[in-house]
Amino acid sequence: MMEEIPEREARSFETSEGDNIFITQRDGAFFAYQNLCPHLQVELEFLENQFLDRDQQFIECSTHGALFDVETGLCISGPCQGDSLEKVEIKVHSDGGIYLQD
Repeated sequence: MMEEIPEREARSFETSEGDNIFITQRDGAFFAYQNLCPHLQVELEFLENQFLDRDQQFIECSTHGALFDVETGLCISGPCQGDSLEKVEIKVHSDGGIYLQD
């Protein structure tokens, strides 16, 4: 699964509980969040798997342009500044899989 998420890109997934999450890679580390903007509780991407801004520097909400830090999920610009995306705990396994932690 690691190979499905290139550096500085993101991919959405549905969990077995039906939650919509996305995982992004930055400098070889993986970060996962609920696909939900804290501002209006809408999904972040306008087009499938388009979670990052044009420069692939920040996570961007397509509805109002809020920007979130990739490593912390903190909103650094936009209407929800100071709020954070809901982090999803994951574990990267040596077999290349990425798994949700219980």
